[in-house]
Amino acid sequence: MAEELNNGAAAPADAATENGPSFSIEKIYAKDVSFEAPGTPGVFNEQAQPQLQMNMNQGVQRLNDNAYEVVLSLTLTCKVEDKSIYLAEVKQAGVFGLSGFDPQTLDGLLGSHCPSILYPYARQLVSDLIQAGGFPPFYLQPINFDALYAEGLRQRQAQQQAAGDSLANTDAAGNA
Repeated sequence: MAEELNNGAAAPADAATENGPSFSIEKIYAKDVSFEAPGTPGVFNEQAQPQLQMNMNQGVQRLNDNAYEVVLSLTLTCKVEDKSIYLAEVKQAGVFGLSGFDPQTLDGLLGSHCPSILYPYARQLVSDLIQAGGFPPFYLQPINFDALYAEGLRQRQAQQQAAGDSLANTDAAGNA
């Protein structure tokens, strides 16, 4: 039977488990939160259909050999014509322990799996901010981070190939 560690996690069953790949969620937290509703209270009387725009970014920072901070940034802007109704910005972060993974798998975990863990927290926080601002609740739709990651890989490979072709053409022109 596994021993209990101080933090409540079970100890590894054997040495093979310790030496194999491991993934853990060390901490999930809101790194930065902002909500602006510059035209309140007048905007509550707006009758036009609002336009919503969402921007999402992700950053990864290596903290040590086995720990990474992943930050998922969501910005939701609501406008009626050119008038800003509200702006909600959330940077949801997590520290993840990852060890024993090959570089490709590690990249996939940091680029897809970790953001998919953070997204529900960011989604709830955005919704709560909007509702606390006096607006109807807004629920962001689920996102397929695996598909986003795969598309990002395709774009990186295309850029690398284009850069390689460019270098080959420059080299060929220089030698001619």
